[in-house]
Amino acid sequence: MTAAHSSRAFLGLSHTPLLGLATVPQTVEAELLSALDILKSRVLAWAPDRVVLVAPDHYNGFFNELMPTFCVGTDAVSVGDYLMPSGPLRVDTHTALALSTSLMDAGFDLSVSRRMRVDHAFVQPLVLLWGSLQSPPVVPVFLNALAGPTIARVGRCIELGQALGRFLDTLPGRTLVIGSGGLSHEPPAPTMDHPDPAVRERIIARVDYTPAQRQERTQRAMEAGLALSQGAPGTKPLNPDWDRRWMDALEHGDLGYFSGMAEHRIEADAGRSAHESKTWLVARCSLGDTSPRTHMRHYQAIPELIAGFGVLFMDTPTPEETQPS
Repeated sequence: MTAAHSSRAFLGLSHTPLLGLATVPQTVEAELLSALDILKSRVLAWAPDRVVLVAPDHYNGFFNELMPTFCVGTDAVSVGDYLMPSGPLRVDTHTALALSTSLMDAGFDLSVSRRMRVDHAFVQPLVLLWGSLQSPPVVPVFLNALAGPTIARVGRCIELGQALGRFLDTLPGRTLVIGSGGLSHEPPAPTMDHPDPAVRERIIARVDYTPAQRQERTQRAMEAGLALSQGAPGTKPLNPDWDRRWMDALEHGDLGYFSGMAEHRIEADAGRSAHESKTWLVARCSLGDTSPRTHMRHYQAIPELIAGFGVLFMDTPTPEETQPS
């Protein structure tokens, strides 16, 4: 067993920009916040030396002017959307460059950003776990889960996770690999099929949103969450059964479940933004063929937050822990 296999953890964690903004039933919110507190304590106790953070974007850093499928950031700055802090992330530039080289050598024609702009998909996990952007050193990995036709495919996500795991085998210390996104949800997000040229232009050209424009986006998201919670016509319900099956397969390492999955069924069954769940798949596959332990699993379907909200935290036992007593 390699040193890295003995010190690697996987965290699948949903994100929602409406956390702290939308009105959620008190008991539902209390259950979620309690779960996040427990998760924080367990991750801090695990004490990672570094974090590889796999996450999507919502037209804050990546636009259709040039949309990669995968991109590693050697430097990253938060745009500060919703309630998230703005400013630089603590990026481990040396490891990010080494990972990029390793993935290129493994046959991945990925992109590299020397100044990646990231939104709540990257920042919220850091804030929930460490309270700010001052986390352990981070390697940010962008996964396109929104803009076709270059949305990451399931099979390639499995291969990327496995290649990431082989790279992590070469590193000392404790690595936490986070997949941020999902599960089932379909928030309001424009596409290139939109009939208004001005709307299409906003998701093609890179822009810096004004405070008023950010507030408008926030308001639209809050209204969408309220509409979903009320079952309004035109909203796509969350799919807890789909979410739980996804989590089951990841927890049990059942890659066959994913290899037979049709891309169009992900959207049809769980919503356009359910492709974000592939970040979990990449992160989980980085554990390789070990027998990881589950430290925490939690799930709630919360329409007010437009989120099938899941938590799955697993790690690989150390050689000492696998020795018979």
